[in-house]
Amino acid sequence: MARKKKKRHQGDVELNLAAMLDMAFQLLTFFILTFRPSPVEGQVALRLPPPQAIANAKGGVAAGSDTSRTDPVKGVTTLVISVFSDPNGNVGSMGVGETGVATLPGLEARLKTIFADPGNPFEQVIIQVGSNLRYDALMKVVDICTQQKLPTGEKLSKLSFVEAPGG
Repeated sequence: MARKKKKRHQGDVELNLAAMLDMAFQLLTFFILTFRPSPVEGQVALRLPPPQAIANAKGGVAAGSDTSRTDPVKGVTTLVISVFSDPNGNVGSMGVGETGVATLPGLEARLKTIFADPGNPFEQVIIQVGSNLRYDALMKVVDICTQQKLPTGEKLSKLSFVEAPGG
């Protein structure tokens, strides 16, 4: 007599996902830790505008050649404000152009005098900032600058910041 084979019911194949995830994270970690970009990838070619002088003198006069001038700011298209900090990071000393200013109200008065003259058409204002100056102290100077009105009647809005040399 022929034997009948019993068919076993075979279940679905189950994959162990924990082992697969473990292997995936190991591969990911390996590639992240061993990735070293080539120097070419770190270089970015930028098209920057050509450099421009920050303090142009009008009329073709060389800077410092006119000894009869009493106001060193007059005739310059860029107003440079220098702000240096005291040891605590507060505003220590300031200067507008080559003229020293002792206090923030003094800075405001000096700027009002400069911007009230329609013969001083400044194109930009650059604030040279000492590296130890606290942010809130710098913002006080910026607030004073942005409250000024130009001879055209609009508020001063073109401000740039640079680190002061030796500051």
